[in-house]
Amino acid sequence: MIVIPAIDLKNGRCVRLKQGRMSDETVYSEFPEEAALKWHREGAERIHIVDLDGAVQGRPVNGKTIRKIVDSVPVPIELGGGIRDMDTIKAYLDLGISQVILGTIAYKDPELVSDACRQFPGRIILGIDASKGLVAVEGWIEKTDITPVDMAKRYESAGIWAIIYTDIQRDGMISGPNIDATRELAEATSIPVIASGGISGKEDVKNLLMLEQFGVIGMITGKALYEGTMSLNEAIKITKSQENFS
Repeated sequence: MIVIPAIDLKNGRCVRLKQGRMSDETVYSEFPEEAALKWHREGAERIHIVDLDGAVQGRPVNGKTIRKIVDSVPVPIELGGGIRDMDTIKAYLDLGISQVILGTIAYKDPELVSDACRQFPGRIILGIDASKGLVAVEGWIEKTDITPVDMAKRYESAGIWAIIYTDIQRDGMISGPNIDATRELAEATSIPVIASGGISGKEDVKNLLMLEQFGVIGMITGKALYEGTMSLNEAIKITKSQENFS
């Protein structure tokens, strides 16, 4: 299982929000590319980026900063936030992004996502963000009446590379991931799942490792790293020791 450090971008800075509230931010770096380089040096094999401004505005906003990050580290980068059309998908992939994360558009235009999977095989991630068991879109502002499992089933045969499942109520709260909901989703789909939201320390890493047998292939962590409640190197060592043990 892979541990993926998160870099959330707002106004060109590296921040973390609480439960996705744009007004409740903590700034951790004025230079997000330096954060990316730090995580790479600590062993990151992949980096997760979200254009928070883009997610709310429905279009790319932090493009210059994203380019700096891509140019700074040699590891794969997955990116979400404000990606709503094929031109944007292509532009980001051409920039050097390894996979783009589609959330809002996956809810509103399934055919576009299926087309993207055909045009860019292995490079499309389905982002499922949920609050109280229901999917939320448009930067988590708009609530829907669809469950994460039903959302995943829409794309069972589309060629999605992975699903990133985020529990919004736990995101940025370092209160522990939603193990039960993550397992439920992983068991319900054949698409690999990456867990996100709430990781607070090494015990959470160990708990998520238990879900590997159900199809969970990775975990995204942000605030725990920035607040120092867990080191990236420590988390990676836990996953690697598990691999050696198995």
